[in-house]
Amino acid sequence: MLKVAVPNKGSLSETAAEMLYEAGYSGRRDPRALNVADPRNDVEFFYLRPRDIATYVGSGALDVGITGRDLLLDSGSSATEISSLDFGQSTFRFAAAPGKFTDLADLQGVRVATSYPGLVGQFLAANGVTSTLVSLDGAVESAVKLGVADAVADVVSTGSTLRAQGLEIFGPVILESTAVLISARSDLPGITTLQRRLQGVLVARQYVLIDYDVPVALLDVATQVTPGIESPTVSPLHDPEWVAVRAMVPRTETNHVMDRLYELGARAILVSSIHAARI
Repeated sequence: MLKVAVPNKGSLSETAAEMLYEAGYSGRRDPRALNVADPRNDVEFFYLRPRDIATYVGSGALDVGITGRDLLLDSGSSATEISSLDFGQSTFRFAAAPGKFTDLADLQGVRVATSYPGLVGQFLAANGVTSTLVSLDGAVESAVKLGVADAVADVVSTGSTLRAQGLEIFGPVILESTAVLISARSDLPGITTLQRRLQGVLVARQYVLIDYDVPVALLDVATQVTPGIESPTVSPLHDPEWVAVRAMVPRTETNHVMDRLYELGARAILVSSIHAARI
């Protein structure tokens, strides 16, 4: 039975649970449950702190897990990323008092506060910078004001939280993080199935099916608008001058594509959601 680690709380938890459900797996009904068996899919889920998942998977205690790329790199685990899951995005940056530092090299020999000492330490070392890392569990933004650090390295969204503490962002991006599927081994058949199912969920979320009728004379132009993943499906209609076309298009482009098709002369343009997919 494949042993899968799932975040039990935090920003990754809800979306991870939704994806697994959409991928056909059984989830936990009791939020206090620590593990749930899914014998139909030959899987058992273990609900753990996101920060601990890479350690469990890297040790071999669990076969595969869902966690953040940032947490994986920070852990120093031997587990590796096998697939991006395209949610839980975050960006890591350096910040300090306005004008104090302008470049990464300015951090040589100074104190940098962070909740991700492993990740930040690796980044600084890779760039030839030696700093004193101050490890904090949270409220990293307050470290400069309270005098325990000269700069901070933290997750940045709009930067408003940092600005509220009198800090400004400087230097390069440390990491663009997202939720990832991780494992220390790739030879288990269940991992391939899990990965394929989760990728199918991503495809279903990112694409829709579009169907339309178009004159044969305009088919080549229309299919340039809707090339599909590999090639659109074209079917004859009772009227030999017209054909029916079906293709996948990015969900975010749906209305633009419909407008272009209608302007070309296509009609009966319909859009359908995709529940699941295997590409």
